[in-house]
Amino acid sequence: MLKNTSQLTVMNIVNGLLAILLFISPWILGFREVQAASWNAWVCGVLIAALAVAALGALQEWEEWGSAVVGLWTLIAPWALGFTDVRNAMWVHIGVGIVVAIISIVEAWLLHGNLPTRAA
Repeated sequence: MLKNTSQLTVMNIVNGLLAILLFISPWILGFREVQAASWNAWVCGVLIAALAVAALGALQEWEEWGSAVVGLWTLIAPWALGFTDVRNAMWVHIGVGIVVAIISIVEAWLLHGNLPTRAA
């Protein structure tokens, strides 16, 4: 386990903020009427937020891998669900998906303790 978990806390807060952005994106980016994109944004936003909140309570590796999976799904959803023609929906899913997946994988790596040591 890490001695300093403040970096992981910040990463989980960023994931939580990204979840909120994804959840409200159908309204603020104007794709509310596109059902597949809207529902995916709402469901993935809730899942990412729930996992981020759970990780804030007790850091567990499974929460980070779960967030990584949801992040990767969010990334590929525009193609899998067929809303690549809705640019705002596509780009918010790609952006949030990439960042959430990267942050979650880094967190899992840090929790697992496989960081390379630096020579002093």
